[in-house]
Amino acid sequence: MSIRKLPAQLVNQIAAGEVVERPASVLKELLENSLDAGARKIEIEVDAGGLKLCRVRDDGSGIPKDELEIALDRHATSKISSLEDLDRVATLGFRGEALPSIASVSRLALTSRVEGVDSGWRVRVEGGRPEAGQPAPHARGTTVEVRDLFYNTPARRKFMKTERTEFGHLDKVARRIALSRFDVAFRLVHNQRAVMDLRAAADQSAMDRRVREVCGGEFVDQSLFVDHQASGMRLWGWLGLPTFSRSQADLQYFYLNGRMVRDKVVSHAIRSAYADVLYHGRQPAYVLYLEMDPGGVDVNAHPTKHEVRFRDSRAVHGFLSSTVDRAIAETRPREGGAGSARLAAPLPTAPEAQQSMGFHVAERGALAAFAEFARPAPGVPDAVPDPDAGDWPLGTALSQLHGVYILAQNRQGLVLVDMHAAHERIVYERLKQAMGEGAVRAQPLLVPVTLRTSRAEADLAEAHERDLGRLGFEIRRTGPESLSIRKAPAILADADVETLVRDVLSDFASHGQTRRVEETVNGLLSTMACHGSVRANRRLTIPEMNALLRDMEQTERSDQCNHGRPTWTQLRLDELDRLFLRGR
Repeated sequence: MSIRKLPAQLVNQIAAGEVVERPASVLKELLENSLDAGARKIEIEVDAGGLKLCRVRDDGSGIPKDELEIALDRHATSKISSLEDLDRVATLGFRGEALPSIASVSRLALTSRVEGVDSGWRVRVEGGRPEAGQPAPHARGTTVEVRDLFYNTPARRKFMKTERTEFGHLDKVARRIALSRFDVAFRLVHNQRAVMDLRAAADQSAMDRRVREVCGGEFVDQSLFVDHQASGMRLWGWLGLPTFSRSQADLQYFYLNGRMVRDKVVSHAIRSAYADVLYHGRQPAYVLYLEMDPGGVDVNAHPTKHEVRFRDSRAVHGFLSSTVDRAIAETRPREGGAGSARLAAPLPTAPEAQQSMGFHVAERGALAAFAEFARPAPGVPDAVPDPDAGDWPLGTALSQLHGVYILAQNRQGLVLVDMHAAHERIVYERLKQAMGEGAVRAQPLLVPVTLRTSRAEADLAEAHERDLGRLGFEIRRTGPESLSIRKAPAILADADVETLVRDVLSDFASHGQTRRVEETVNGLLSTMACHGSVRANRRLTIPEMNALLRDMEQTERSDQCNHGRPTWTQLRLDELDRLFLRGR
């Protein structure tokens, strides 16, 4: 066929194929336009899962009468005017493709009124063909009504799922966007039945209520609130406790400057921060907000704007990972968040740790050295506080149950502790601290390992030679597609060095940095901590139990063991009263 320009209607329908996947895609675009217009209240009404009707009404700034028809043209927008604006996009929309794309595959009506005008104005479009505008009563703001989606593209219509499925996708989008702006009220009605009604949240308690309504009360009850700023970035939001992990990534909400995104740098950074406290294969839950300079991120990376590109992905990854890691590290027993416990057994200094461990764990007898280091320090005080246990979050030990659990009493009621899981975390954190305070010792390989790589992998190894050196590797390029591994971390001398190097290079390619070596070392330390911890059925004295409780109160991440299991639980007095029907 000869080359020719496509008709405008066909161009819009092709664009609709990228932007409008299903009714939920329509709702996302319309809600983002409402938020960009400064709306403080948004009402959504849908019928038949959004296929028959999807109406969005807002109280934003509105569109002037003489701009309504222009708003329905492709690449017509009020949000950017130059390339410089595109480099610092602060709005959710900016391409000017959503409305004309939606209008090309539906029957659309656009009604709006701006402040200071007596009447609103309505423009109708059917299959991409606009009709003459006419006056219409309307409050300040805009209403977009989309009917009979895909009526003129039956091939697309037949790929739609059931009404229930389509509404499920639509409801999820509405709730995700409702989490992006706490200062905006949202109401969702499906088939004349209200399914979501969220008031604007002005304070922390109101924000907690909205998160509770969208994500469930259990998530809020089992989460930490974090708010940290550094390097021109701010991360705040709710982090699910490691013990509140999920089998799927269905409770992960991340927003960048108010835009909901799915990004591999973000997900990898958060996942790596949880790696030390989750069961294998489990997924963390979170609702997080990252605020940063718009110039540091490219939002024009995907037609649906779900994916972004960071100009310095390594800095973003490091900030997210370190912030989340420090927040999770504070998951230790506390009373009212005060953390008033005193350290019962001080951690050894770096020289003492190195002397005890030897840092020669690849040698014979290394496990014994670790187990020796893991034993409680000599001279641990009995640490028995007053009978009311007011000084200690975990209270005072009462007894031991079947040689497995410690029973303790604090002000709130009864505390049960899994003594092996708790001691395993304590020993593990001590080993990690001692390892971290000593430099990673590189050990020359008896026979250098030759690694066949792609040219890109060899280039990465050269570019990150200094980073690899800090991890304990010495790697030299011996050809366009070959590397020679001459040194490896001493603690990983028995590991599969070739596979580990390939994984490290893969991390550098994807994320600009790696925690692969640290995670491998931690896996080894975790195993050693497990072998060096008190075992089930071992009888402990009351002073030994109290010493373990005090250590838990001072140890990072001690709310869960190395495998993600909880180490303790609390039964409050009111729960015990209900159990025994007291007061009835």
